[in-house]
Amino acid sequence: MPEVTPAPQKRFPGISPKAYEHPADRAATAALASIPYLDSVVKRLVEFQYERALRQLYLGNAVKLGPRQLPHVHRLHLEVHEALDLQEEHDLYLAQWPLANAVTIGASRPIVVLNSELVSLLDEAQTKSVLAHEAAHILSDHVLYRTALEILLSLSRLGRIPFVAGLPIMAIRSALLEWYRASELSCDRAAALVAGDPRIVCRTLMTLAAGAQAEHLNLKAFEAQASQYDEWRSPFDRAQRFFSEISVTHAFPVRRVSELMAWVHAGDWNRIMDGEYTTRGNEPPAPQEAGAAAPFSSDRFRDFFRDTGESVNAAGKQLADWLRADDGDGEEPDPPREDVDPPQ
Repeated sequence: MPEVTPAPQKRFPGISPKAYEHPADRAATAALASIPYLDSVVKRLVEFQYERALRQLYLGNAVKLGPRQLPHVHRLHLEVHEALDLQEEHDLYLAQWPLANAVTIGASRPIVVLNSELVSLLDEAQTKSVLAHEAAHILSDHVLYRTALEILLSLSRLGRIPFVAGLPIMAIRSALLEWYRASELSCDRAAALVAGDPRIVCRTLMTLAAGAQAEHLNLKAFEAQASQYDEWRSPFDRAQRFFSEISVTHAFPVRRVSELMAWVHAGDWNRIMDGEYTTRGNEPPAPQEAGAAAPFSSDRFRDFFRDTGESVNAAGKQLADWLRADDGDGEEPDPPREDVDPPQ
Protein backbone atom coordinates (compact mmCIF):
# COMPACT_ATOMS: atom_id res chain seq x y z
CA MET A 1 0.00 0.00 0.00
CA PRO A 2 1.23 3.61 -0.55
CA GLU A 3 3.23 5.06 2.31
CA VAL A 4 1.44 7.67 4.44
CA THR A 5 3.85 10.55 5.00
CA PRO A 6 3.39 12.50 8.23
CA ALA A 7 3.16 16.27 8.08
CA PRO A 8 5.92 18.36 9.67
CA GLN A 9 5.74 18.61 13.46
CA LYS A 10 2.93 20.97 14.48
CA ARG A 11 2.38 22.43 17.93
CA PHE A 12 -0.93 23.21 19.60
CA PRO A 13 -0.05 25.75 22.29
CA GLY A 14 -2.37 25.59 25.29
CA ILE A 15 -4.78 23.15 23.65
CA SER A 16 -7.57 22.00 25.95
CA PRO A 17 -8.76 18.38 25.90
CA LYS A 18 -12.23 19.83 25.33
CA ALA A 19 -11.03 20.72 21.82
CA TYR A 20 -10.96 17.05 20.79
CA GLU A 21 -13.22 15.38 23.37
CA HIS A 22 -15.60 12.78 21.93
CA PRO A 23 -19.26 13.21 23.01
CA ALA A 24 -19.32 9.65 24.34
CA ASP A 25 -16.34 10.46 26.58
CA ARG A 26 -18.06 13.59 27.87
CA ALA A 27 -21.30 11.70 28.52
CA ALA A 28 -19.59 8.75 30.20
CA THR A 29 -17.61 11.06 32.47
CA ALA A 30 -20.82 12.83 33.49
CA ALA A 31 -22.46 9.47 34.16
CA LEU A 32 -19.56 8.41 36.37
CA ALA A 33 -19.96 11.65 38.31
CA SER A 34 -23.59 10.70 39.02
CA ILE A 35 -22.50 7.66 41.07
CA PRO A 36 -22.32 8.85 44.69
CA TYR A 37 -18.88 8.70 46.31
CA LEU A 38 -17.30 6.92 43.33
CA ASP A 39 -14.53 9.50 43.03
CA SER A 40 -13.65 9.08 46.70
CA VAL A 41 -13.48 5.30 46.38
CA VAL A 42 -11.36 5.49 43.21
CA LYS A 43 -8.89 7.74 45.01
CA ARG A 44 -8.85 5.37 47.97
CA LEU A 45 -8.11 2.41 45.70
CA VAL A 46 -5.11 4.26 44.35
CA GLU A 47 -4.01 5.21 47.88
CA PHE A 48 -3.86 1.51 48.85
CA GLN A 49 -0.31 1.38 47.46
CA TYR A 50 -1.40 -0.43 44.29
CA GLU A 51 -0.19 2.44 42.13
CA ARG A 52 3.14 2.33 43.94
CA ALA A 53 3.31 -1.43 43.34
CA LEU A 54 2.58 -1.01 39.62
CA ARG A 55 5.29 1.63 39.35
CA GLN A 56 7.79 -0.63 41.12
CA LEU A 57 6.82 -3.50 38.82
CA TYR A 58 7.77 -1.57 35.69
CA LEU A 59 10.86 -0.06 37.28
CA GLY A 60 12.11 -3.56 38.10
CA ASN A 61 10.81 -5.55 35.14
CA ALA A 62 10.92 -3.18 32.15
CA VAL A 63 13.39 -0.79 30.49
CA LYS A 64 13.10 2.92 31.14
CA LEU A 65 13.68 4.74 27.85
CA GLY A 66 15.80 7.84 27.51
CA PRO A 67 18.79 9.28 25.63
CA ARG A 68 20.70 6.00 26.18
CA GLN A 69 17.81 3.53 25.78
CA LEU A 70 16.05 3.49 22.39
CA PRO A 71 16.69 7.23 21.97
CA HIS A 72 14.68 7.41 18.74
CA VAL A 73 11.50 6.28 20.59
CA HIS A 74 12.24 8.60 23.51
CA ARG A 75 12.67 11.46 21.05
CA LEU A 76 9.16 10.81 19.67
CA HIS A 77 7.85 10.87 23.24
CA LEU A 78 9.36 14.33 23.78
CA GLU A 79 8.05 15.60 20.44
CA VAL A 80 4.53 14.51 21.38
CA HIS A 81 4.75 16.34 24.71
CA GLU A 82 5.89 19.44 22.87
CA ALA A 83 3.08 19.20 20.30
CA LEU A 84 0.35 18.96 22.97
CA ASP A 85 2.08 21.55 25.16
CA LEU A 86 2.55 19.17 28.10
CA GLN A 87 5.01 20.99 30.34
CA GLU A 88 6.12 18.03 32.47
CA GLU A 89 7.91 15.04 30.97
CA HIS A 90 6.55 11.63 31.94
CA ASP A 91 8.63 8.48 32.25
CA LEU A 92 8.45 6.07 29.33
CA TYR A 93 8.99 2.30 29.69
CA LEU A 94 9.30 -0.61 27.28
CA ALA A 95 8.02 -3.94 28.61
CA GLN A 96 8.45 -7.39 27.09
CA TRP A 97 4.94 -8.56 26.18
CA PRO A 98 3.66 -10.39 23.08
CA LEU A 99 0.45 -8.30 22.80
CA ALA A 100 0.80 -5.00 20.93
CA ASN A 101 -0.50 -2.42 23.37
CA ALA A 102 0.37 0.69 25.38
CA VAL A 103 -0.95 2.00 28.66
CA THR A 104 -0.68 5.11 30.83
CA ILE A 105 -0.94 4.55 34.58
CA GLY A 106 -0.41 6.54 37.74
CA ALA A 107 -2.71 9.18 39.16
CA SER A 108 -0.04 11.30 40.83
CA ARG A 109 2.90 10.86 38.41
CA PRO A 110 1.69 9.10 35.25
CA ILE A 111 4.03 6.81 33.35
CA VAL A 112 3.64 5.50 29.79
CA VAL A 113 4.36 1.84 29.06
CA LEU A 114 4.86 0.44 25.55
CA ASN A 115 4.76 -3.30 24.96
CA SER A 116 7.64 -4.73 22.93
CA GLU A 117 5.35 -6.22 20.28
CA LEU A 118 3.89 -2.79 19.57
CA VAL A 119 7.30 -1.24 18.91
CA SER A 120 8.22 -4.21 16.69
CA LEU A 121 5.09 -3.87 14.55
CA LEU A 122 4.86 -0.11 14.10
CA ASP A 123 6.91 2.31 12.04
CA GLU A 124 8.05 5.65 13.42
CA ALA A 125 4.94 7.61 12.40
CA GLN A 126 2.66 4.97 13.91
CA THR A 127 4.68 4.80 17.11
CA LYS A 128 4.42 8.57 17.43
CA SER A 129 0.65 8.39 17.01
CA VAL A 130 0.44 5.84 19.85
CA LEU A 131 2.59 8.05 22.07
CA ALA A 132 0.33 11.00 21.22
CA HIS A 133 -2.72 8.91 22.14
CA GLU A 134 -1.17 8.12 25.54
CA ALA A 135 -0.12 11.73 26.12
CA ALA A 136 -3.70 12.80 25.42
CA HIS A 137 -4.87 10.57 28.28
CA ILE A 138 -2.59 12.59 30.57
CA LEU A 139 -3.75 15.92 29.16
CA SER A 140 -7.39 14.84 29.44
CA ASP A 141 -6.87 13.85 33.09
CA HIS A 142 -7.99 10.29 32.41
CA VAL A 143 -5.27 8.79 34.57
CA LEU A 144 -7.12 8.54 37.90
CA TYR A 145 -9.97 6.41 36.56
CA ARG A 146 -7.60 4.48 34.27
CA THR A 147 -5.31 3.60 37.16
CA ALA A 148 -8.25 2.45 39.29
CA LEU A 149 -9.44 0.26 36.43
CA GLU A 150 -5.96 -1.21 35.95
CA ILE A 151 -5.96 -2.09 39.66
CA LEU A 152 -9.37 -3.77 39.41
CA LEU A 153 -8.40 -5.67 36.26
CA SER A 154 -5.19 -6.84 37.90
CA LEU A 155 -7.11 -8.04 40.95
CA SER A 156 -9.63 -9.73 38.68
CA ARG A 157 -6.87 -11.67 36.91
CA LEU A 158 -5.66 -12.78 40.33
CA GLY A 159 -9.17 -13.89 41.33
CA ARG A 160 -9.38 -11.31 44.11
CA ILE A 161 -12.62 -9.50 43.19
CA PRO A 162 -14.58 -8.63 45.20
CA PHE A 163 -11.73 -7.93 47.59
CA VAL A 164 -13.76 -5.69 49.93
CA ALA A 165 -16.91 -7.23 51.36
CA GLY A 166 -20.08 -5.32 50.61
CA LEU A 167 -18.71 -3.11 47.84
CA PRO A 168 -20.28 -3.30 44.35
CA ILE A 169 -16.84 -3.78 42.80
CA MET A 170 -18.00 -5.63 39.68
CA ALA A 171 -20.48 -2.86 38.87
CA ILE A 172 -17.77 -0.23 39.37
CA ARG A 173 -15.46 -2.24 37.10
CA SER A 174 -18.12 -2.37 34.35
CA ALA A 175 -18.83 1.36 34.66
CA LEU A 176 -15.12 2.17 34.40
CA LEU A 177 -14.75 -0.10 31.36
CA GLU A 178 -17.60 1.73 29.62
CA TRP A 179 -15.92 5.06 30.34
CA TYR A 180 -12.50 3.69 29.28
CA ARG A 181 -13.79 2.72 25.84
CA ALA A 182 -15.27 6.19 25.36
CA SER A 183 -12.05 7.91 26.45
CA GLU A 184 -10.14 6.01 23.75
CA LEU A 185 -12.18 7.75 21.06
CA SER A 186 -11.12 11.17 22.35
CA CYS A 187 -7.44 10.24 22.36
CA ASP A 188 -7.61 8.85 18.81
CA ARG A 189 -8.55 12.38 17.76
CA ALA A 190 -5.59 13.90 19.59
CA ALA A 191 -3.30 11.34 17.96
CA ALA A 192 -4.61 12.35 14.52
CA LEU A 193 -3.77 15.99 15.29
CA VAL A 194 -0.20 15.24 16.37
CA ALA A 195 0.35 12.76 13.53
CA GLY A 196 -0.62 15.42 11.01
CA ASP A 197 -2.67 12.89 9.01
CA PRO A 198 -5.66 10.91 10.35
CA ARG A 199 -4.73 8.03 8.03
CA ILE A 200 -1.67 7.36 10.18
CA VAL A 201 -3.94 6.62 13.15
CA CYS A 202 -6.22 4.49 10.96
CA ARG A 203 -3.17 2.62 9.64
CA THR A 204 -2.00 2.05 13.22
CA LEU A 205 -5.38 0.66 14.28
CA MET A 206 -5.38 -1.62 11.23
CA THR A 207 -1.89 -2.88 12.12
CA LEU A 208 -2.88 -3.57 15.72
CA ALA A 209 -6.05 -5.36 14.61
CA ALA A 210 -4.17 -7.62 12.19
CA GLY A 211 -0.92 -8.08 14.05
CA ALA A 212 0.84 -7.53 10.73
CA GLN A 213 2.90 -4.61 9.51
CA ALA A 214 1.03 -1.98 7.50
CA GLU A 215 3.15 -2.48 4.38
CA HIS A 216 1.42 -5.84 3.93
CA LEU A 217 -2.10 -4.41 4.41
CA ASN A 218 -4.47 -2.13 2.50
CA LEU A 219 -5.86 0.90 4.32
CA LYS A 220 -8.69 1.58 1.85
CA ALA A 221 -9.93 -1.99 2.26
CA PHE A 222 -9.84 -1.59 6.04
CA GLU A 223 -11.78 1.68 5.86
CA ALA A 224 -14.38 -0.10 3.71
CA GLN A 225 -14.53 -2.84 6.33
CA ALA A 226 -15.16 -0.17 9.00
CA SER A 227 -18.05 1.22 6.94
CA GLN A 228 -19.50 -2.25 6.53
CA TYR A 229 -19.32 -2.82 10.29
CA ASP A 230 -20.96 0.53 11.01
CA GLU A 231 -23.82 -0.13 8.57
CA TRP A 232 -24.69 -3.58 9.95
CA ARG A 233 -28.30 -3.09 11.01
CA SER A 234 -29.46 -6.52 12.20
CA PRO A 235 -30.85 -6.06 15.76
CA PHE A 236 -29.73 -9.58 16.73
CA ASP A 237 -26.18 -9.00 15.49
CA ARG A 238 -26.03 -5.62 17.19
CA ALA A 239 -27.08 -7.24 20.47
CA GLN A 240 -24.31 -9.82 20.08
CA ARG A 241 -21.88 -7.01 19.33
CA PHE A 242 -22.91 -5.24 22.54
CA PHE A 243 -22.07 -8.27 24.68
CA SER A 244 -18.79 -8.76 22.83
CA GLU A 245 -17.68 -5.18 23.49
CA ILE A 246 -18.90 -4.67 27.05
CA SER A 247 -16.02 -6.45 28.80
CA VAL A 248 -13.09 -5.04 26.79
CA THR A 249 -11.06 -1.92 27.52
CA HIS A 250 -10.90 -0.66 23.93
CA ALA A 251 -13.64 -0.22 21.36
CA PHE A 252 -13.09 -2.45 18.33
CA PRO A 253 -10.52 -1.00 15.89
CA VAL A 254 -12.98 -0.81 12.99
CA ARG A 255 -15.35 1.27 15.11
CA ARG A 256 -12.53 3.56 16.18
CA VAL A 257 -11.60 4.15 12.53
CA SER A 258 -15.22 4.92 11.69
CA GLU A 259 -15.58 7.34 14.61
CA LEU A 260 -12.31 9.11 13.82
CA MET A 261 -13.05 9.58 10.13
CA ALA A 262 -16.58 10.84 10.87
CA TRP A 263 -14.95 13.55 13.01
CA VAL A 264 -12.50 14.38 10.23
CA HIS A 265 -15.22 14.55 7.57
CA ALA A 266 -17.22 16.88 9.80
CA GLY A 267 -14.37 19.40 9.44
CA ASP A 268 -13.21 19.46 13.06
CA TRP A 269 -9.74 18.04 12.38
CA ASN A 270 -9.03 20.68 9.74
CA ARG A 271 -10.37 23.46 11.98
CA ILE A 272 -8.02 22.53 14.83
CA MET A 273 -5.10 22.04 12.45
CA ASP A 274 -5.74 25.62 11.27
CA GLY A 275 -5.37 26.84 14.86
CA GLU A 276 -9.02 27.19 15.83
CA TYR A 277 -9.43 25.30 19.09
CA THR A 278 -10.39 25.70 22.73
CA THR A 279 -7.46 26.54 24.99
CA ARG A 280 -6.91 25.67 28.64
CA GLY A 281 -8.64 28.08 30.97
CA ASN A 282 -11.11 29.10 28.25
CA GLU A 283 -13.32 26.01 28.27
CA PRO A 284 -17.07 26.66 28.11
CA PRO A 285 -19.07 26.05 31.33
CA ALA A 286 -20.13 22.46 31.89
CA PRO A 287 -23.58 22.03 30.31
CA GLN A 288 -26.58 20.81 32.26
CA GLU A 289 -26.49 17.68 30.17
CA ALA A 290 -23.52 16.04 28.53
CA GLY A 291 -25.01 15.95 25.03
CA ALA A 292 -27.34 13.54 23.33
CA ALA A 293 -25.42 10.48 24.51
CA ALA A 294 -25.74 11.41 28.20
CA PRO A 295 -29.11 9.77 28.95
CA PHE A 296 -27.95 6.60 27.19
CA SER A 297 -24.72 6.49 29.19
CA SER A 298 -26.55 7.21 32.42
CA ASP A 299 -28.96 4.32 31.78
CA ARG A 300 -26.07 2.00 30.87
CA PHE A 301 -24.24 2.84 34.09
CA ARG A 302 -27.35 2.24 36.18
CA ASP A 303 -27.81 -1.11 34.43
CA PHE A 304 -24.34 -2.20 35.54
CA PHE A 305 -25.39 -1.78 39.17
CA ARG A 306 -28.82 -3.29 38.65
CA ASP A 307 -27.32 -6.38 37.00
CA THR A 308 -25.18 -7.00 40.09
CA GLY A 309 -28.16 -6.67 42.41
CA GLU A 310 -27.53 -3.04 43.31
CA SER A 311 -28.98 0.37 42.63
CA VAL A 312 -26.86 3.47 42.17
CA ASN A 313 -28.21 4.99 45.37
CA ALA A 314 -27.71 1.78 47.39
CA ALA A 315 -24.22 1.41 45.92
CA GLY A 316 -23.46 5.00 46.91
CA LYS A 317 -24.49 4.25 50.48
CA GLN A 318 -22.23 1.17 50.55
CA LEU A 319 -19.33 3.21 49.22
CA ALA A 320 -19.94 5.90 51.84
CA ASP A 321 -20.16 3.32 54.63
CA TRP A 322 -16.89 1.72 53.54
CA LEU A 323 -15.10 5.06 53.34
CA ARG A 324 -16.38 6.01 56.79
CA ALA A 325 -15.34 2.67 58.27
CA ASP A 326 -11.96 2.81 56.60
CA ASP A 327 -11.34 6.33 57.91
CA GLY A 328 -11.91 4.96 61.40
CA ASP A 329 -12.93 8.35 62.73
CA GLY A 330 -16.69 8.11 62.43
CA GLU A 331 -16.83 11.23 60.28
CA GLU A 332 -18.86 11.44 57.11
CA PRO A 333 -16.79 11.27 53.93
CA ASP A 334 -16.75 14.18 51.58
CA PRO A 335 -19.91 14.45 49.45
CA PRO A 336 -19.84 13.44 45.78
CA ARG A 337 -18.16 15.94 43.50
CA GLU A 338 -20.46 18.49 41.96
CA ASP A 339 -18.27 20.09 39.32
CA VAL A 340 -19.99 18.05 36.59
CA ASP A 341 -23.76 17.96 36.51
CA PRO A 342 -25.11 14.40 36.28
CA PRO A 343 -27.24 13.65 33.24
CA GLN A 344 -30.96 14.14 33.74
